[in-house]
Amino acid sequence: MLASTPRTGPPASPRRWAALGIVLSAAFMDNVDATILSIALPHIQNDLGADHTTAQWSLAGYVLAFALLLITGGRLGDAFGRRRLFLIGVAGFTAASVACGAATTPEMLIGGRLAQGAMAALMVPQVMSVIVTMFGPAERASAFSLLGAVLSVGSVSGPLLGGLLTEYDALGLGWRAIFYVNVPIGILAFGLAVWIMPETRSDRPLRLDLVGVALVTPATLGIMYPLVQGRAEGWPTWMFVAMAAAVVLLMLFVAQQRRRHRRDGSALVPPTLFRQRSFTVGVVVVLLVFSGVTSFFLVLTYHLQSGLGWTPLHTALVTLAWPVGITATTHLALRHGAAHGRRLIGTGALIMAAGTLVVIVSTLTSGAGLTWPHVAVAELVIGFGMGLCVPILTTVVLGDVPADDAGAGSGVVNTGIQLGTAVGIAIVGVVFFALVSTGTGAPADRFSSATATTLWYNAGVFALAALLSPLLPASRR
Repeated sequence: MLASTPRTGPPASPRRWAALGIVLSAAFMDNVDATILSIALPHIQNDLGADHTTAQWSLAGYVLAFALLLITGGRLGDAFGRRRLFLIGVAGFTAASVACGAATTPEMLIGGRLAQGAMAALMVPQVMSVIVTMFGPAERASAFSLLGAVLSVGSVSGPLLGGLLTEYDALGLGWRAIFYVNVPIGILAFGLAVWIMPETRSDRPLRLDLVGVALVTPATLGIMYPLVQGRAEGWPTWMFVAMAAAVVLLMLFVAQQRRRHRRDGSALVPPTLFRQRSFTVGVVVVLLVFSGVTSFFLVLTYHLQSGLGWTPLHTALVTLAWPVGITATTHLALRHGAAHGRRLIGTGALIMAAGTLVVIVSTLTSGAGLTWPHVAVAELVIGFGMGLCVPILTTVVLGDVPADDAGAGSGVVNTGIQLGTAVGIAIVGVVFFALVSTGTGAPADRFSSATATTLWYNAGVFALAALLSPLLPASRR
């Protein structure tokens, strides 16, 4: 999330804690939505008669739209009012959730997920802005602690809620309930924001870089679409042309960003950030780590449900080992991150690679006999690694960035998180579903072989992130 430059003194509004509660409800809704879907994906695919690319786009489309509009969403709030953008984002996110729940075709679901991601990009940046602009230094730590607690609860609640709603067919809605659950939260947050939340905006907002958005959006889609759809459509020639055109657009984007930065300093991605080698390496580490996380759970969910016949609730309960592991080690990262940040990130990434190797070995040796302790232990280990790595990753990457560029750097890193997630889902999904489709034998054997082969990508990116970690800043400013 993007932080905005605070005013000289935040207003001592008696409603600021109520306003914080409202925006935290939106942060909770977004965080749950990022994790609730994966548990229900096999059921959604079967119900809609969709192919595997629907599963990839349902996950990747959300984070891709979020990434492309994240920085712009923060700047729109600064320029036109954070309350106004928050209301637009909440209303749009709620409407998009209804559209996802009502989807009768794969195309409707994917369109709804893209809309959800775009609206989240308007809604989520205002959460951090409210904390920065409405709370003084003495209260800000408490506000950030509440934000961390809400995000943690959202991470735990998402998979469990997805399993419960899908398996027990809440109100006869089946998997659709995982989207409709956003509706009462969204309506309540919107109504309370209209009543309670004050309007704030930046005194000197940066200008919007719409040309930059117009260049980077088709460039990203020109790479993502062939990656996800290529196998299903037989890799026609036009897809390779699209990827080549995307490279050209990215080169134009880099040149345009340099000109924009020289002209008025309002580039989406300020080129000066990359003069720091540690920041450049840090962005690569962020891309690697997050390309492996969500894609890991995509593979595991399909393996357990479609390959082994586990229920959504059984899958969700085993997945709880992951946030438990994160919680167990997060306090170590937060306590020692300032002095030993890059060492903790390297150690955490290696532990995540080790946990992935546990899944590979267990899958190959157990086959159809894979049991919940095998999965739970591996997810717990991966959670241990994430707890050491992820909570301090952004702060460490920004360690050598000058204070004046910290806000822009934070936006770039957070965008990198979303892009890394989308690219990881695309690459891993292509490999995994291709292996499942071409494999032979019983479903358990096909999925076991595909899972073990595909997860070498995840283990590899985690290990590569660990190898690059010594190049990160040595300490935090």
